[in-house]
Amino acid sequence: MKEKTYVEDIDRNIYDFKYDDKDAYKLKAGLTPEIVEQLSKEKHDPAWMQNFRLESLQIYNNMQVPDWGPSIEGLDIDNIVTYVRPNTKMKGSWDEVPEDIKDTFERLGIPQAERKSLAGVGAQYDSELVYHNVRQEVADMGVVYTDMESALTGEYADMVQKHFMKLVTPHDHKFAALHGAVWSGGSFVYVPPGVKVEIPLQSYFRLNAAGAGQFEHTLIIVDEGADLHFIEGCSAPKYNVANLHAGCVELFVGKNAKLRYSTIENWSKNMYNLNTKRARVEEGGTIEWVSGSFGSHVSYLYPMSVLKGKGARMEFTGVTFAGKGQNLDTGAKVVHAAPDTSSYINTKSISKDGGISTFRSSVVVTKEAEDSKAAVSCQSLMLDSISRSDTIPAMDIRTKKVNVGHEAQIGSISDEAVFYLMSRGMSEEDARACIVSGFADNVSKELPLEYALEMNNLIRLEMKGSIG
Repeated sequence: MKEKTYVEDIDRNIYDFKYDDKDAYKLKAGLTPEIVEQLSKEKHDPAWMQNFRLESLQIYNNMQVPDWGPSIEGLDIDNIVTYVRPNTKMKGSWDEVPEDIKDTFERLGIPQAERKSLAGVGAQYDSELVYHNVRQEVADMGVVYTDMESALTGEYADMVQKHFMKLVTPHDHKFAALHGAVWSGGSFVYVPPGVKVEIPLQSYFRLNAAGAGQFEHTLIIVDEGADLHFIEGCSAPKYNVANLHAGCVELFVGKNAKLRYSTIENWSKNMYNLNTKRARVEEGGTIEWVSGSFGSHVSYLYPMSVLKGKGARMEFTGVTFAGKGQNLDTGAKVVHAAPDTSSYINTKSISKDGGISTFRSSVVVTKEAEDSKAAVSCQSLMLDSISRSDTIPAMDIRTKKVNVGHEAQIGSISDEAVFYLMSRGMSEEDARACIVSGFADNVSKELPLEYALEMNNLIRLEMKGSIG
């Protein structure tokens, strides 16, 4: 049997390649009013946004760093560059994108996915979108899919101002305030009433610069009776300095509308991933989250759904893979704020080589939410004796007329199962990868084919570092 290695020895060049950013424009590292004002000037912000940024900075300076989760003491905001503009403007034609940036996304498979199965694509490189395109037949339906800066100053400016950081406010936590001060890039989507987008829209975020932060803002409004699937992918090369991701996602799901939001996050293992995602669902509406978390050194990530209207529903399906040097604190939150609402949280976590995986869930049922249903299921798989997995569920139930349940399981790979697969001709490495892929199957089967394949490839890359 060939000698096993740790995951750091494995060739991850599909994600770890990088380019010189000498031609990029950067703000100086750190966080001061002068830096925020300069960023606002670079973005050509309207006056209300400039004020919003400075107010958010003041809130940030007055808030404490969270002390209840994984340590982020290795993150020093004074060493983080909050804005890096690549040496190109946003293009609507793939052929016009500069070769080094185009090669990055070609190697990540973005153009192929667009040509095969996507209704529209936005590609962000560092702090700015460098490419954006939407199919004409989708645009003809009245669907708006553009970059946040264009939406902020264009014909949808009033809609942006009405919704921007109203679900996730700068007062929520320190890194939401940071986002409000230095956000840059991201996507704006509006789906008109009754419009059903049959094929997904997608955005992909690539952080290339060392010691930088990425703070994209995604705002999606799915109007009454409309239907959309939105996919988000993230990756970054590995550096020996800390990088920061503190993006924000706000999802507004109208009456009887449906939104599926899928994410595969494959940040490098020097990344601090402090992302905030939240959805508000009106009467009869549905939000479906599909989440795969594979990268980063530390993650704090708990997508939240607020079920505001009668009969609103939420489903969250997630998988987290924590390897050596990773402390991933993930989960989901839901607030039942209306009667007859329902939620189902179903997560799988995998830890290996001393990785730490923590699942947190929060289920709040208000006194107005009678006849609601909530179920939480979390399963953890530890691949060795030096890894760790914790489950921290919280439930706050304010009415008796509800049905709420929670179950948790923690286990390890069965030696008998590995032996059986090896007896059928598999190597031990492939046998273990097969078992882990099966464990995560409920997530991969919810993804479009290309992303299911990417997730299974990530599992296989991580499993090559397994010590059994």
